[in-house]
Parts: sequence; structure tokens; C-alpha cells
Amino acid sequence: MCERADNIMKLLEEAHPDAHCELNYGSDFQLLVAVILSAQCTDKRVNLVTAELFMHYREPVDFATVPQEKLEELIRPCGFFRSKARSIISSGADIIERFGGKVPRTMEELLSLRGVGRKTANVMLGVAFGESAIAVDTHVFRLAHRLGLSDKPTPEGVEKDLVGEISEEMRAKAHHLLIFHGRYVCHSRNPECDKCNVTEYCNYIREKG
Repeated sequence: MCERADNIMKLLEEAHPDAHCELNYGSDFQLLVAVILSAQCTDKRVNLVTAELFMHYREPVDFATVPQEKLEELIRPCGFFRSKARSIISSGADIIERFGGKVPRTMEELLSLRGVGRKTANVMLGVAFGESAIAVDTHVFRLAHRLGLSDKPTPEGVEKDLVGEISEEMRAKAHHLLIFHGRYVCHSRNPECDKCNVTEYCNYIREKG
């Protein structure tokens, strides 16, 4: 494993000791719903929507049987509400019919659910099931490049590099650390470099001169 990556993660842990999943949920399936809703939407907005949504719909059967138009209206603020509604309803039905009402716990099975890509599957594996998984969202992708942890042009390539660089026991935590640093310090535009404690490893600082 890369000593450089371990040092970066230790520093990020000092900067963000409370790094965690900021989506609110009460069950594995509710987390799955929240993660599907979070695509191209902020966690803050998703939490506002699910606060109301989960009062009425909680289990896979609830979502499998809700009229699509009703669900679309409830999740509209999250954007892409038609495709997200179809994915959630289909996933609920599949989980009931194929997985005994429980969210599956393997990458292959998770990817078989509609609307679930590698990022969503890795969030479920890491957050819900405690596996050593790294989900690559826009923050993780950006930070991996800026900190020299990967130079790959795709999320899948970045995921492979991070898995190779970061020790197994740190991977699930690393996902949250990179997200927190990207969300609160290392923004896509106008990163707050004066608040950053990993500038010695940063390509962005080096290129900026």
C-alpha cells in the first residue's frame, strides 16, 4: 500500500474527524432510495425530500406499489424525478421478488437493480454493510486527481487506483474523508487552500504556482 496515500488519509482524518454519510435514512433500503435520489443533487436537498417521503413510504413493498406519478411528485425537487422514480419502484419490486425483501449485499446483485451503478453499489457496500468499498462521486474523483492518488479519466479507473493505494481498513472511511474535504474545503471552483492541511500533496497548488 502507498505510504503517501496513508499519510493523506491521516491528515484528512485530523481535519474531518466527524466525516460520515450525510444522507438520513432508517434502513438499508431507505439508504438505497436516498442514494438514488442523490444523483446530481445535494444531500441537503435529498434529506429535505426524504424527511417527508419516509413518513409515508418506508419498505420495498411501499415503493414497489406506489403509483409512479405520486412518487414523481414527491421526489421532484431532487431532479430527474421520472427516471429516479422508475428506478426506485423497479428496485423495490426486484428486492421483494428476487432478494426476499432485503437489499442484496454483493456488487453483482446490487448492479442488477435498476438505477444502481458502481457508485451507488459501493455506497451500499461501504455504508450499509461495512465493506471496504470506495464510492467515486464528483468530490472523490476531483480530490483523487488533485492529490495525485489517480490520473485515470473515468470513475471506474479512479476507484481501481484508490483501492490499490489505500489500505483495506481505511477504504470506507476514505470515501467520507474525501467527500468532506471536497464538499467543505477543496471545492471544484475556488478551493479554500488556506484551510487545507494536505497542500503538500496537492497537484492543484503545484500547478497554480
